Amino acid sequence: MSTPIDAISATGVSPMSALSFESGADGTGSSASAGAFATSMSGAIENLQQLQSTSNELAVQAVTGDLQDIHQAMIASARAGVTLDLVVAIRDRSVSAFNEIMRMQA
Repeated sequence: MSTPIDAISATGVSPMSALSFESGADGTGSSASAGAFATSMSGAIENLQQLQSTSNELAVQAVTGDLQDIHQAMIASARAGVTLDLVVAIRDRSVSAFNEIMRMQA
């Protein structure tokens, strides 16, 4: 039996636990972990664009009557929506964390 988290992972969004956020000796994040985060986010956004494109193509097929199974369109639409919500939540948390770091006094 799969969980909702497994379904999200199956869409190609890499899990955040796979990233390493180790700090350097001076307390700043290493450039390798920053690069890993950037790579992960760009991959998630590319995956989101692909899911939205697929969803749009299936929606057009459904409207024109070329789609044989409406379930495909509904699943693609839901998958794109959930992935968008996930990417937006990660973006919001990242911006919030950045703003919190910027408010810290040296």
